[in-house]
Formats: sequence, C-alpha cells, structure tokens
Amino acid sequence: MWFAWDGERVRFSHTNTRQKYRNLLADGRVSFHVQDPENAYRTLEVRGRVESMDLDPDAAFYRSLQRRYGSEVPVFDADIRVVIVVEPTNFVAVFGGLTGAETAALTTMLEQLEDNH
Repeated sequence: MWFAWDGERVRFSHTNTRQKYRNLLADGRVSFHVQDPENAYRTLEVRGRVESMDLDPDAAFYRSLQRRYGSEVPVFDADIRVVIVVEPTNFVAVFGGLTGAETAALTTMLEQLEDNH
C-alpha cells in the first residue's frame, strides 16, 4: 500500500467498504514491511496501532499519494476514502542476516542466474 511518513506517524489511504477496514475496526494492531528498492534483502518491519481512521471525502490525501508515487488518475471512490493513521510502537530493521560480503556474493550469483535464463 502507498503510505506517507511524517517522522512520527504513518498514513495510509483505504476505503471503508473493504474487509481490511473492518478488521482494523475490530483490532487496531498492524504490522507492515518496507523493502529497500535498491536491496531486496534490506527491510524494515513496523508494528503499531491504528490511531484514527478519518473520512477523506475529497480524496485529498489519496491524491497526494498519487502525486508522490507518480500515478495521477481519476479517483472514483473518493466518497468512501479514509485516512488510516498508525502510531508505530516497534521497528525491526533486517538486512537479510548476511554480511556485506555474503550479500555481494549472493547478488552476483543471482545476477548470473538471471543472465543464464
């Protein structure tokens, strides 16, 4: 999912008609992973709690995410859009459990496999 981070909270856009929204109403615990686009073995796991889920009837927040991610298209579900605000409670940084040399060797091996296919 697209998101925005302001240094304290994570914000997502979603709709209030989907199961994920109902699940968050029932249990506000969340976790998600962010993967480094330059290194698939480097990830950040974020755990937290939903702080709020407010209507975004003009889809203003969703449109800001569209601009951020370079995909501006009409928003046909603006009337059911919500902004989900998550307060992080725990961060786990993972670098694949590999040393720098191991990561380089594995990357080289994977690149060679791709070249052979």
